[in-house]
Amino acid sequence: MELQLNEELATAAWRKSSFSGDNGNCLEVAPLSGGRVGIRDTEAPEQSPFVVSGSVWAAFIDGAKKGEFDF
Repeated sequence: MELQLNEELATAAWRKSSFSGDNGNCLEVAPLSGGRVGIRDTEAPEQSPFVVSGSVWAAFIDGAKKGEFDF
């Protein structure tokens, strides 16, 4: 399973927000099989990304839209 996930992450369609600009301080996300989502730092794409379930990703996006993470 781990080997399959690593192969999937290596060929994933990573994308970042169009609002992030080109300064490198961004996160990228990629849809994965099984409804999972990969999350990685654009400044360190060689590091292992986080992989979360689709429901965790949806809860995070919902919270971000509601301002729950604003400082």
